[in-house]
Parts: sequence; structure tokens; C-alpha cells
Amino acid sequence: MLRLQLGSDDLCRVRFADRLHPVGIALLAGQWLRDPTVAALAPTLAERAAAAEGTAAAQSATAILRHLLPDRGRLPDFVTPFDGLESVEAGLEAIRATPAPRVRAEVTMAYADTSVSPLRRRFAAADPEVLDLFGGAVLTWFGAVLEPHWAELTSAYRQQVASASQWLSHHGLASLFAGLHPGIRWREPVLEISTWWDADLPGTGHGLILLPSPLAGPRPRVLVEQGYPVLLVYPVVMPTLGASADHDSLGRLLGVTRALVLRRLGVDGGLTTTVLSRAVGISLSSASEHARALRAAGLVVSVREGGSVRHHLTALGSGLLRGPSGDSRESRPTAGQAGGWPPVLP
Repeated sequence: MLRLQLGSDDLCRVRFADRLHPVGIALLAGQWLRDPTVAALAPTLAERAAAAEGTAAAQSATAILRHLLPDRGRLPDFVTPFDGLESVEAGLEAIRATPAPRVRAEVTMAYADTSVSPLRRRFAAADPEVLDLFGGAVLTWFGAVLEPHWAELTSAYRQQVASASQWLSHHGLASLFAGLHPGIRWREPVLEISTWWDADLPGTGHGLILLPSPLAGPRPRVLVEQGYPVLLVYPVVMPTLGASADHDSLGRLLGVTRALVLRRLGVDGGLTTTVLSRAVGISLSSASEHARALRAAGLVVSVREGGSVRHHLTALGSGLLRGPSGDSRESRPTAGQAGGWPPVLP
């Protein structure tokens, strides 16, 4: 159990991460998907990871990552850095910039229950060649497994954050903490987190960043570095991936993004163009264009409210979402889906 004593400076700066970290999420996912029981929660990614191992490059990348990183539990903090949000390459540059003494300390701790090998010994020594080998493996694995679904994961993340932020604004910080995950408990001023390590720590005074991720594994993850906000990555339900126009009747009819806009309006009711663009993960101009097309088809009605325009489904739009069977489950959020709260793993 990790117990974080958060001061007023931390509590005044609780916020959500701007975006998913490509390298950090890739390494958590790579570890998470090793467990077949847990991987069953993400069949699309598990199947893609298995299929990727059929190619020589991806098979080699998987073997390297599995050899250098523990198969469960806490990862060395330096491989999930704060910096490098922009891309996989930027994240890998942040990893390579880690001072050798820190690499040695964190890898040694991670290898406490792992047999020593020449490659692991060189990794712990921050050998530049091995760090390059590690970086190449991350880049290859990300491209083979996560990159094809990265837009969907990013969109789902934005929807999670939008729902949680709305909950925070309506119910307050204590209620937000209570709904994040069963392994997170708020006992003011201490945030108790059932994670992979035990400690009693003060906050850093730089705030708390929350990051909901379907690829965190079964427990929350915490990164505490002086000079930075505390990062809390907590598990949420995996979104449905791979709903392409080839497999989704609504996507075939309207196009994948336009179908997502329609579903988003079915979940949340009336949304302004700005909120809709954030919820779906598209630009403001794109959200306006899709809403205009749906309005022209009679599926959406738009009402001006001051300086904003709010969009609502029409009866025809609601009927299209329900489908021929009249089943409206698709338009209702469940825990962990867009608009569902709290979005936690069972």
C-alpha cells in the first residue's frame, strides 16, 4: 500500500494528463498482455500482439522487452518518463537521457527476483548499445501492436477525461477520488493506493496528475519524482477497438468518425460543438462539419445558445442508433465507456 500525504499545494493542482504517453503506455501494455487472464479483457490487442510475433522484427522486439523488463509488478520508473509525450521517439530520448546511477538503482530493484543474464547486466549498467536495443524494440512493438489503434485509444482517453472532469466539477475532489478505482481510497489528507510497492510519502508540492488507462494492468501505477507532480495511472475498462467501417454497420453507413459523433450525442445528450470535438477527439472544424452533415440528414438538430451551438439527436437519429431491433443499449453508457462513471475495472 502506498500512502501519499497530499498538501494544499498538491490538492490545488489535481488535473488530468494532457494525453496518453506513447512509450509509457506501450511498456505497461507489453507487460499487461503477458498475462492471458488479463489479456482477455483486450482481445483485439492480444490478438494483434500474437499476430505480430509472426514477423521476425516484432518477434525479436517482444523477446527483448520480455527479457529486460519484469513480467509483472513495478517497472523501473525511468522507462515511463514524464517527458516525451509528443511521440514514441521523444519518449525514448527521455529514457536515454536518464543518468546511469538512476538506471542502475531502478533496474537492480526491478531484478530483485529475476535471474541475472549478460544482457540484463548491461541494461542495468546503462550500456548505450543495450539502451538503443531496448529503444528499437519499443518502437517496433508500438508500431506493430498499438499504433493501428492509437487514434481509438486516444479518443477513448479524451472521453474518459471529459466524463471524469464533469464528475469533478459537479461532485468535488473527494467524490472523484472515491470513484477512480477500488484500490484508491481518500482518507484526508492521505491518498491510499494499492499498487505494486509500499511506502509512506509526502506529495511533491507540484500537484497530482491523473491518467485513466485501460492498459495499466490490474492495479494503479504511481510515479513520484521530486520536482514533478505525482503521476497516478489508474485502470479503466478497455474500449471496444477495431470497430472499423468493415465491421460496423453504422460506420459503413455514415463513416467511422461520423458514426462516433452520432453515438457520442446518443450517450451524452446535447453537446456544444466544442465539447463534442473534445469528446470524440477531433478538431473543432471537423466536429462542426460532421454535425452539419448529420443535421442535413435529419439525424441531429442544432440550437444556438448565446455564442455556442448545442447539438441533439432527433427521433430519427435515436432510432438509427437503436437499430432495427429497437435495442437502445448502444446509446446508453456503462461503467468505463464514454460517459460512464466511475470507469473502473471490476
